Amino acid sequence: MLRVLPTLVILALWIYAFIDCLNTPEEQVRNLPKVVWVIIILLFGTVLVGPVAWLIAGRPQGPVAAAYRRRPAPPTRSVAPDDDPEFLASLDRNINQHEDMLKDWEADLRRREEELRRGKEGGPEDNKPPAHD
Repeated sequence: MLRVLPTLVILALWIYAFIDCLNTPEEQVRNLPKVVWVIIILLFGTVLVGPVAWLIAGRPQGPVAAAYRRRPAPPTRSVAPDDDPEFLASLDRNINQHEDMLKDWEADLRRREEELRRGKEGGPEDNKPPAHD
């Protein structure tokens, strides 16, 4: 077990440095470009030179590092439909339009039914077709 422990520590430090380097914003990386740091960590990770160099010379320090560790998650733009006020308002508008259309159809239907009743109440002679001469 003691023989495996140094290997696990080296592997853990290598993985930590690699992920930390990838997650650090480009403008906060010190001394070298981020791509160069990734290459150094990958090439010299097994001998601890790459990860230790990253932690000492490349990683952000001081208040910048604190802000990097505590940065809030970026706000998400997408909203579920039932939480989107614009979507809910559009549903209300559509429902009102459909209700208005239905009322217009019902009024038209009543008017036509009333016209048909008046036509039948006038008697059969009112509904006769005109005579041809």
